[in-house]
Amino acid sequence: MKQTKRVKAVSAGMLCATMAFTGGIVATTTGAQTAQAVSSYSEYQQTLASSDALKAQLAGVNSALQNKILELNDLVENQIPAAQKAADAAADAAESAKQQADATADRLDAAKKDKSDLEAKIAETGENYDDAKAAVAQLARSSFHGSDASDVMDVVTNAKTTSEFVDKMQSEAAVTRSETEAANDAATTLSDSMNRKQRLEAIEQQITVLKQQTADQAAAAQQASADASAKQTSLNTLREQGSAQQASLESQQSSLKTAAAKEAAQAVMMKAQIDAYNLQLQKQRAAAAANAAAAAAQGQSTKASSSTSSSSSSSSSSKGSSSSSGSSSSSGGSSSGGSSSGGASGMNYSVPGSCAPGSTYCYGHATGNTNGNAYPWSQCTWWAYIRRQQLNLPVGSYLGNGQDWANSARALGYLVNHTPHVGAAISLRGGQLGANAKYGHVAIVEQVNSNSIIISETGASLQGTIVSRTIYNPGLYWYVHY
Repeated sequence: MKQTKRVKAVSAGMLCATMAFTGGIVATTTGAQTAQAVSSYSEYQQTLASSDALKAQLAGVNSALQNKILELNDLVENQIPAAQKAADAAADAAESAKQQADATADRLDAAKKDKSDLEAKIAETGENYDDAKAAVAQLARSSFHGSDASDVMDVVTNAKTTSEFVDKMQSEAAVTRSETEAANDAATTLSDSMNRKQRLEAIEQQITVLKQQTADQAAAAQQASADASAKQTSLNTLREQGSAQQASLESQQSSLKTAAAKEAAQAVMMKAQIDAYNLQLQKQRAAAAANAAAAAAQGQSTKASSSTSSSSSSSSSSKGSSSSSGSSSSSGGSSSGGSSSGGASGMNYSVPGSCAPGSTYCYGHATGNTNGNAYPWSQCTWWAYIRRQQLNLPVGSYLGNGQDWANSARALGYLVNHTPHVGAAISLRGGQLGANAKYGHVAIVEQVNSNSIIISETGASLQGTIVSRTIYNPGLYWYVHY
């Protein structure tokens, strides 16, 4: 039985704490896991076959419109995934370069501190002071107490007196020092085996080397960051082109005469729309980061102001605390509303729905939304929660792994069946469509066709990227509705 159609390779490592895509997935997928444009001859053949199939569905469509649809399809199936891969690789390289530069800078700071500490010791007791001898003498002084210590020294060194013990230990230290200096370059050996003057010279040499390394690696990190930014800009440009082309095609759908052509065009446009979700999420993350930075800055300013004025009046401080508490309470209470029924009946419900984001009670039952999006970032459950909220459909905070969503939702009173609907969460058991045998998978239905659906989904290895997939024979799977 034909269930899914594979157009490009899918990463075997895509794990959603709820789902791990394996090499067994066979579906039309766009996104980061297909970012290798054409990495093998078999994939090249599959790409050609997919393109030919699309052309066949568009038979009879005027050439100009057909070319627009094919161009958009190439954009979402090939160009954007390749750009996503390049952007991810550049971001990884930039992070690696930054970590290396930071590590070298830390080593430089440590070397500078070593130099400062050693210079202080030299100022106190001189540059020829033997730290090794002093350390051994201190060990002797702290250890040579009582009969037990005497027995230990007798066994270890056959020494009977403190003086003899110190001499023997110093002799052993001298031998060790000689062997160490013979085996290691003096410029890089910064232990007590050197005298202070030698160690200071070695530290200064190391600082000189580290300064150059720090400068070089900082420049490399800056360049890597610029490259990553350029790659991300290119990716965003392609996505914006996709959105523009999608909008253009929307206005020309009436020119499509056959059902096959309409379905093919709608599928291509839906994939472009799903990919555009990534731009939305990116903008939301940027806005959230800016708000967090502004809040942190305001908090610092408020803290400083409060510290300055705290001595003027304790009663004023008390009023400010009360006001802050009331504001917080008001903010927290605004997320618990929602419609009780929404006017839905069976499979007759509209999307967007009538469930406000954060609603705890909706469509006549508890939603299970008790703690917002409690799912780990980039897991399939994380995106399923976000998308359901965007569509004003109920969703719980703790519905479990992907394969658990159907049963967990049913227990809360949700409508769950085998009939797909736009906005429904498709809950896959372990092993279905390549889902991880232990955790299963969950995704969101974006489009329902005659014998297929298009879903939006993500997974851990995709690092928050939302991708699309076409699934055939959709009646085989569970769907969580409202």
